[in-house]
Amino acid sequence: MNKKKIFNDPVYGFISVPSELIFDIINHPYFQRLRRIKQLGLTEMVYPGALHTRFHHALGAMHLMDTALHTLRSKNNEIYDKELEASLIAILLHDIGHGPFSHALETAIFKNVHHEDLSLHIMHMLNDGFDGRLSLAIDIFTNNYDRKFFHQLVSSQLDVDRLDYLNRDSFYTGVYEGKIGADRIIKMLDVANDQLVVEEKAIYSIENFLVSRRLMYWQVYLHKTVISAENMVLRVVQRARELLQQGVDVAASPALKFFLASDLTMDDFKQDQSILERFVSLDDHDVWGGIKMWASHPDKILSFLASSILSRRLFKVIISNKPIDEEMQLGISELVQEQFGVREADVKYLMIAGKISNNAYDVEGQTINILTKSGYVVDVAEASDLPNIRAISNKVEKYYVCYPKEVATF
Repeated sequence: MNKKKIFNDPVYGFISVPSELIFDIINHPYFQRLRRIKQLGLTEMVYPGALHTRFHHALGAMHLMDTALHTLRSKNNEIYDKELEASLIAILLHDIGHGPFSHALETAIFKNVHHEDLSLHIMHMLNDGFDGRLSLAIDIFTNNYDRKFFHQLVSSQLDVDRLDYLNRDSFYTGVYEGKIGADRIIKMLDVANDQLVVEEKAIYSIENFLVSRRLMYWQVYLHKTVISAENMVLRVVQRARELLQQGVDVAASPALKFFLASDLTMDDFKQDQSILERFVSLDDHDVWGGIKMWASHPDKILSFLASSILSRRLFKVIISNKPIDEEMQLGISELVQEQFGVREADVKYLMIAGKISNNAYDVEGQTINILTKSGYVVDVAEASDLPNIRAISNKVEKYYVCYPKEVATF
């Protein structure tokens, strides 16, 4: 079989498959499942073009990783072919453990199983299937490889994951203010003392990257309508789980019903290979299929949530810079009980309160390091003429409450 394939990507143009091993990984059913997982969950409810998938994103991140590593090689950083291939595999598989609707349902389908842990578990399963040829990629992914800058390219505050998803999400949502100069940033990368650094002349590109990231969070990822839609999907799945575990029949695909009826841990995945096989058959279509069936379920909470999602009758959202007043929440709760005839214990499905936060640069985390013209390495937040970066490193927290529009508003 000819494995010298290319993908025509709308963001970067043609993306080449660098090796036969990578071709085989992309062709594996575990990876192909990512075609059926939306990158941005319910964001399409606000931005109709946001229909791209985790498959798109993984290929794009691999492309940027390839470009970054060849840039570092051109600056006399020794990178062996096996390290290059392993880094490409690590970034290609970094999201392979995502379930349906990506982050939105991570706590609904599982109780205490995170997608990062599942990604690593799947990588180990693939490594067994590929006779140990993914071992170095796993070491890079888990930061157990002694050359640390490879892991920084996979996961840090300036990694190719972020560079791709900001570029890609900006492109597909049409929020062009979020577009970043990824090409220039990558061309300015270097390595100093085994740490990833950016040449000083790209410092304004880093500032633009951080400002764009902050904007994308407020305008896209934390858009109030997205918060409403994702919380509604989260609650409808949680309600289906509760009913199933109470012995009430709830229609669902075999894979979805299995996970909703069980409280699984990561240890269960490791002890029973069949659980992973069920998981990799699970995608967005299972949840949408469930929601369509639940719209006619006799449970009025489940059917109301499902039919509302299908017809985009989304909850009203109130966002505040201060915690939502308890009296206000109590008032909404009473109105919900009266309007829908539900018990106080079930109000949690129809009135949802929470908190969102946004900080584009975490000064207490792994820093973005600037290599000055004089050879010093400094944190980008300490650059004397960049007050914007110091400002956006402050975490901003907001509070919200959402509830059906049928309830009298305040």
